[in-house]
Amino acid sequence: MSYTVEIKQEISSLPTTNSEMIAELSGFVRNNAYINNDTLFLTTENEFTMDRLQSFFQKLYEVDLNIEIKDNLNFNKKNLYLLSLNQKLPTILKDLGYYDENNNYLDTPPTYIVGANEEIRAYLRGSFLCTGSINNPQTSRYHMELLISKPGEAVFIQKLLNIFDLNAKILNREKGYMIYIKEAEKISDYIKILGANKAVLFFENARIYREKKNQTNRLNNCEQANMDKVFLTAEKQLEQIKIIEEASGYTLLDERTKQAFDYRKKYPESSLKELSEIITLETGKPITKSGLNHRFRKIKELAERLEKLTQKEKGN
Repeated sequence: MSYTVEIKQEISSLPTTNSEMIAELSGFVRNNAYINNDTLFLTTENEFTMDRLQSFFQKLYEVDLNIEIKDNLNFNKKNLYLLSLNQKLPTILKDLGYYDENNNYLDTPPTYIVGANEEIRAYLRGSFLCTGSINNPQTSRYHMELLISKPGEAVFIQKLLNIFDLNAKILNREKGYMIYIKEAEKISDYIKILGANKAVLFFENARIYREKKNQTNRLNNCEQANMDKVFLTAEKQLEQIKIIEEASGYTLLDERTKQAFDYRKKYPESSLKELSEIITLETGKPITKSGLNHRFRKIKELAERLEKLTQKEKGN
């Protein structure tokens, strides 16, 4: 079972008031309805959603419904549940904010549909049950989307979402409009608004695990980068030491710099910090990382002078 299906199953069992039923039905019908020959048709791949729709229509309007189960030709994976209704249709469509009093389609539902906070949440539930999906936070990038066919409805739902500061955005797609949320925290808040508390807990646990894993990876990468830097620094110093030795330039160094020279040869893989601690411990004379680095600059300068001199002699 996908994460989206789990969310839809959970919110399909939520208790509601009559006004919330109307708002939720409105959010579904306005984004799913097909009307032909005075009959309303609604489709879904989720049996729990279909059970909820059937229950709402019967409780609110005491109508008979016809439910069919068909093969899904688009995906050939899940059954397609088809609800048809031809009783009290004008009243129902006006109640749900689909038509006005003159049977004209409304770009946005009347304010009474989403007049209260809980009714807004119910409308958002209906739109999600109809056309929403959320990626599994364990396996995919964070992403929530709703595919809406009509521009007015897309903007309306976006405004409802952003009442809750969800930073929902719209993209114009070939077959309609995609409302989406990318931020993990906002997606978690959205699931909470839908009322799917178990799904919120799952999402948050997955998010915490991913953040800890990413933090560990960043630390590991940082440690590796530091190790690479230590290795490259030591390697350059050993190359400089080799140049000085081949040119018999060791005696040109002062005693303190000779000490750094000797300890780098003895501990070729140590960092400057480690090397300064080793020298301090073995000689009893404290030296800082900065002080040791100053001595290696002298080694570098001597190696560069000797290398230029060697090249000049070869040229002659």
